[in-house]
Amino acid sequence: MSRRQRPYPSDLSDARWELLEPALTAWRTERRGKGLDTGRPPEHDLRRIMDAILYVDRTGIPWRCLPHGFAPRETAYGCFAAWQKDAVFDHLNGLLRRLVREAEGRDAEPSACVLDAQSIKTSANVPAAGQGIDAGKKIAGRKRRIGVDTLGLLLAVLVTAASVSDNAGGIHVLSSIAADHPRITQARVDNGYRTEVIGRGARLGIDVEVTRRDPAQKGFKVIPRHGVAERTFGWLMHHRRLARDHEALPHRSEAMVHLAMIGLMSRRLTRGSTPSWRHA
Repeated sequence: MSRRQRPYPSDLSDARWELLEPALTAWRTERRGKGLDTGRPPEHDLRRIMDAILYVDRTGIPWRCLPHGFAPRETAYGCFAAWQKDAVFDHLNGLLRRLVREAEGRDAEPSACVLDAQSIKTSANVPAAGQGIDAGKKIAGRKRRIGVDTLGLLLAVLVTAASVSDNAGGIHVLSSIAADHPRITQARVDNGYRTEVIGRGARLGIDVEVTRRDPAQKGFKVIPRHGVAERTFGWLMHHRRLARDHEALPHRSEAMVHLAMIGLMSRRLTRGSTPSWRHA
């Protein structure tokens, strides 16, 4: 089926598609090998499906409101759910992160990371059982915890109820990073992670450094050496699907974060411009 005559700003360029296509094609081939496909030629090509998923992530629209020029919403959402379950987004995020780091003259695997959290309001379709209240920030909803390298590129993400403590979530994120990135020996965190996370890091062989705010400070100010994580949250906020958590399942919310970073890194690698919605 031919592609649309007029692409959307979120659509993949040919160069960006070349980065993503091998992993998605391998996924489809593997499913056929396991007998999970009907054997019929696919009606919709993978690029159109990925364009549809990126459009939802970038614009924030409900799946049912996908424009007709994309693959049907049932196909797009079905692939989104399957790619999340089969860790395709995790794989693409890792692949692109290594390529970006090498392009920046860094080692493919980082040796240091930064942890941070962001409380976010939820939409009406998120089950009440999966929500909570962040008493410190007075926000009812969910909390995103991320671990990033010193370039701000995603290493791990965890979405929980906003009531889950920073220490409990931080231990999970740090353990995940240690398992997937054994080269990491340093982690920077804010004051919310000052107890159990430090002890967990010591057991994992990671030196956890707490960066503290000036007690006399008023208003927002970037914490030295901790700002890379704040910048990453800023990147995520350019994606309207992430301005409020719309996903019924936390794992799907994590997948939307991975998608945002996949879009960002693929543009960086191909020197593509990132569209801004401020002037839309």
